[in-house]
Parts: sequence; C-alpha cells; structure tokens
Amino acid sequence: MLHPPALTFDRGEGPYLYTAEGKRYLDFIAGISVNAFGHAHPGMIEAITEQAGKIWHLSNLFRIPGQHELAQRYCEAAEFADKVFFTNSGAEAIECAMKTARRYHYAQGNPEKIDIITFQGAFHGRTTAAINATGNPKYLEGFGPALPGYIHLPFGDHEALKAAMGPTTAAVMVEPVQGEGGLRALPEVCLRGLRELCDEHGALLIYDEVQCGAGRTGKMFAYQWAENAEPDIIAAAKGIGGGFPLGACLASKEAASGMVPGTHGTTYGGNPLAMAAGIKAYDLITEAGFLENVTDVSNFIKQQFEALKDEFPDVVADVRGKGLLVGMRLKKKNVDVRLSLMDHGLLVGTAGENTLRLAPPLIITEDHVREAIGKLRQVFTLARDWDDV
Repeated sequence: MLHPPALTFDRGEGPYLYTAEGKRYLDFIAGISVNAFGHAHPGMIEAITEQAGKIWHLSNLFRIPGQHELAQRYCEAAEFADKVFFTNSGAEAIECAMKTARRYHYAQGNPEKIDIITFQGAFHGRTTAAINATGNPKYLEGFGPALPGYIHLPFGDHEALKAAMGPTTAAVMVEPVQGEGGLRALPEVCLRGLRELCDEHGALLIYDEVQCGAGRTGKMFAYQWAENAEPDIIAAAKGIGGGFPLGACLASKEAASGMVPGTHGTTYGGNPLAMAAGIKAYDLITEAGFLENVTDVSNFIKQQFEALKDEFPDVVADVRGKGLLVGMRLKKKNVDVRLSLMDHGLLVGTAGENTLRLAPPLIITEDHVREAIGKLRQVFTLARDWDDV
C-alpha cells in the first residue's frame, strides 16, 4: 500500500483544497468519488449542522423519520427497488447485498444456491467476505484460506459466465463501471445480457454501484444508461452522503423477502446525521440540470482526454471510464504520473492496469477541466522521457 504523501490540507472550497501555507490544489479524486459536491458545500454544511443541533444518534431501536424519507426517494429513483437498508460504508452495503441474495434462496427452499459470481478486476471492499468476493490474491494474502461460495471469472468472458451458471448460483455481482479494476465500463448490451442470464437460471443480479452510482455517470445509477437491465439488488455508498459516511443496500421486495427481522442489523447505519446528509445530497443530485451538467462536462473531459492521447501517444494508451469516473491507461508508471501531477497542483488517483483515475466533484465546470488538462499536458511532456512500464 502506498503511504500518504507528506501533504496536509487545512481547508477546502468547491473543487479546491488548500494547505495551511495557502497552496491550492485542484481536487480531481474527491476522496475517491465521495465528495460529490466538492468541499464545504454550504447546503451540506447547513443540513448537517441543523441536524447536529437536534439528535445525532438513536440506533435502530427507534424510528428515524429520515430513513423513510430517503429510502422512498431512492426507491423511486432506482425504480426496481422497494426496500433499503442503510449502512455506514460501501463494504457494509456489499455485505448486506450478498447476505440478501443468499438468504433469498434459503427462504425459497434452495439453500444450495450460495455461489456469488464476480469478475476479474473487481473491487468489492475490504471485509473478509468482500475480499473473497473480489478474489484478488493480493487482498486475500495472509487472511486465511479462501472462503467457499465465490466464483471468479475473466472480465468480459461470456462463455465462461454461461458455463459457470448452475444450480448453486445465488447471484452475479458486477460493477457497471469498474473503479479499482481500471475504469472499465461494462457495455450496455452486457448489462442486458446479465439480466437475461440471471432470469434464465433463477439467480439474482447485484450491481456494485458504490463508486459509479449517485450521479457520477450522469444518471442516478450507472446501470440506468441501459434498457431492460434492472438489478435485483444494488450496493451504493460514497457519493450518496456527499462526503458524510453513508451506504445503502437497495433491493426489490422479492429479493429482500428473506431478510426478516433478526437476519441483519446495524448500530450506526441510518443514523439521523447520515440521513440529513443523504437527503440533502439526494436533493442536490436531483436538482434541475445537475445530471445534465455532469453529462456535458464528462463529454468535454473525454474529448480533451482523447486529444491528449493523440498528442502524447508515447504516454497515453487509451481513454477509459464513463461520466465523471474516467481515466487513461498509461504507458508510463501511473504512480509516477500521479505524484508529478500532485507537484503541479492536481490531485488524481490510480487504478488497475496502470490506469490514471479521475473522479472529480460532480460540480466541476469546463473551466476546471481546462485547468486540469493544462497540468496533465505539463506532466505528460515530462513523462515522455520516463521509462515505459
């Protein structure tokens, strides 16, 4: 794991972060897709401050009105969903999603249906179950034997997927746009194909939209770009809290039918502070023109990235991603490029397959993109002389 750089930020405003000395950085990683509205958004501050003066925490021993309000909004936005379980993080939402799928089949009298099928390059979290679902040997090393009930397939291998589906398949779980795996977007035809295949075999379809949901691709959820590709369960987090820790597991009534009281629980999940943040974040995402602006700016940034690819063919291999979860697969070490960009005042991330990952706040404008492109051009010019990977 990379150690954090010797860099400390004192405050933030919009898409910028500032050190105590006043040096400004353009933040194009946004806490890894979390700070959807940038830093110190006045609406988010107001919502959390108002709730902080009332009640912080109750536990789910009591009704929390904000849960019902936010759950109703997300069920309407997702269309397929009838039930929502709120968590503190994406990993917890993934845990709930997998438990929901297995419990569904158990309740249906099919306890043998336990296998969760996932794909190479996936990242589903850091809990024990999540790293087993991910299947990356690097994340599994040192944490005991691999758990049964998880099948890992090559990304994009349709024949392997068809062969793997069987009587013990509980669910297929996939990120519509991979984050850690290298910003690979699953084609819309593949999402529809997954829905059809799951229906054929009586399996549930789980979308991991922890990173690509909450408006990041220009839709509330990334799968909504495809027709007839609705899931049975979605795990969401990161941007849905606008920077406040919040996750959610959304499910249809049928898929959630096995999750009766006592099968799952949380102490902090859905607390009043998180609900205040989540409701305000939802309102901001669904404001008139907000998602249209995400789409417009993401189209602009992709055009600019393609131009950089043409200008620096010895540095950029290809452009990847969807919406404002975008990046470039590089021919130079992505970590070296990231660190050099930081020196030039641009904060970005990295991902698998030597990819440079950008997940800027959803509020950015074309002017912010131009500023970022200028810094990328400076660093790519330097990188021409670096060794290839």
